[in-house]
Amino acid sequence: MRSDGQANRDRILDAAEDVFGRGGATASTEEVARLAGVGIATVFRHFPTKAALLQAVLIRRYDRLRAEAEALHDTGDPGAAFYGFFRHLVADAPAKITIGEALLDAGGDTGGEAHQAANGLRGAVGVLLRRAQSAGAVRDDVELPEVYALLVATSRTTALDDEVRARMLTIVFAGLAPLAAASDQPGALS
Repeated sequence: MRSDGQANRDRILDAAEDVFGRGGATASTEEVARLAGVGIATVFRHFPTKAALLQAVLIRRYDRLRAEAEALHDTGDPGAAFYGFFRHLVADAPAKITIGEALLDAGGDTGGEAHQAANGLRGAVGVLLRRAQSAGAVRDDVELPEVYALLVATSRTTALDDEVRARMLTIVFAGLAPLAAASDQPGALS
């Protein structure tokens, strides 16, 4: 692809992530074109359907999050990296969920490449988890499926205000703390 074509594609994806992240299925490709500074024909030349555009946005988002997680793999504080990235994923979730729902609404599919990209993110989170466990920051009797289930459930709390969400994350993180540290928490079950 020529550099101007790649630049147009990148601008379209940036605009689509913003437009569909806010507006979901009701957002229009015309608004994407306007925000990207291109004509609607240019949008459809790169992405023949709304579903194709949404799928590309979702894949790009997963890939970006995976790269962010991978950048934390060699950090000096694996516990802070794990918990910080968990918090980041929860904060990022509302727009991702809205884009995923818009993709399904447009007749698209979250399988295939999107599923592979999601699995890449999951693997990168798994590395953060294992490093945090090795550093003693996360209890060693939990595995990625449980942690990911907590992450998904916590990410679905978009209706909560920031204060409630912060307290909820404190509770989740206390549950992930090593057992000795968790039992030292006020109100911990014995």
